Amino acid sequence: MTQEIVTKEAVAQITLREEPPHEKKQDSLQELVESLKSVADDIGQISELSGEEKLLVAQFFTSLLKLMRPLAPTIPVSISALPAEAGLAAQAYIDPTGHLALMHRDGHMELKNLGDERNRELMIAVVKDVMPKFKSLTSAQKRKVENRIRFLSAVTKEVQKISDVLSTVMSSP
Repeated sequence: MTQEIVTKEAVAQITLREEPPHEKKQDSLQELVESLKSVADDIGQISELSGEEKLLVAQFFTSLLKLMRPLAPTIPVSISALPAEAGLAAQAYIDPTGHLALMHRDGHMELKNLGDERNRELMIAVVKDVMPKFKSLTSAQKRKVENRIRFLSAVTKEVQKISDVLSTVMSSP
């Protein structure tokens, strides 16, 4: 008899722990609805973030154009820095307008607009590769200007001395 009571109690406890089938369906439905609400929230945030990203990309390329124009018409991009989607390019260059020129081994050239949303990952790879090179360009340009100033300063001093001597000689009777 004791075994029957224990068995009945065990069955009663198991039965109490199990949820009725209609409650499981309701919980599943509620979880699904909550999941879909979360998806809708994510989609809304993706839309907002995409708009912000589009604006930042446009501002970046506007600024890059202003900075590159006086320094270089293009900057080389390391092929090894490009993702596989760039294909079998032999050379790559970015121009100030945000276009990546890919020179392929077979001789054809391909232009990719890095401002396009579908090229965002490619744009990130290119920017990571190009920014240190851009720094080198600005440093080289600064050295060129400094060297010209040193040269012009020395030449100007000598020309001024000669001019002063000539003025003195010409003004003497």
